[in-house]
Amino acid sequence: MTLAERLAAALVSHRETMLIVGDRDDLPAHDALTAAAVLVPITDRPRPGVILTQRTETLRKHAGQVAFPGGRIDPGEDPITAALREAFEEIALPPDAVEVIGISDRYRTGTGFSITPVIGIVPPDLSLTPSEAEVASVFEVPLDFLLDSANHRSASTMWQGQERFYYEMLWEERRIWGATAGMIVNLARRLAAAA
Repeated sequence: MTLAERLAAALVSHRETMLIVGDRDDLPAHDALTAAAVLVPITDRPRPGVILTQRTETLRKHAGQVAFPGGRIDPGEDPITAALREAFEEIALPPDAVEVIGISDRYRTGTGFSITPVIGIVPPDLSLTPSEAEVASVFEVPLDFLLDSANHRSASTMWQGQERFYYEMLWEERRIWGATAGMIVNLARRLAAAA
């Protein structure tokens, strides 16, 4: 079974799996939040990787954080169109270079977003150019590292007077945490349940 087939099967699997619904359990329903989409670009190579971005330190929200390319869904867009548009705007990833596999589980954030992860396969070694206004750098993390539950560390912090729990993964000098890590953990759990 190819990587694309394995991912597609996991996304439609109805096997019971424990998914993370969001940054915390007391968030409003998805429909009450701002719709957003991210692209989870997986490189088609013998050891596949996931392309991630490091956001610039000058952004008003989530400055310096590791993220998937993505953002708000504009009026008239579906999650796939929005994720592909945002990936092009943020890292110059051509939409026609992405083989869209499917949509993963939505994730709610404490900052008011319902994020739809769009899973796509991309050719290896694409020439990607970060948008100077939003993206400080683009890098790739091996997919097997991200999917390995041994690398999913549970952590917590105090935020707005409440303890918040989240996952984080440390890859080289990068800290992948929060919503990005939560979506990765969900994908890992889906793939494990479908195996």
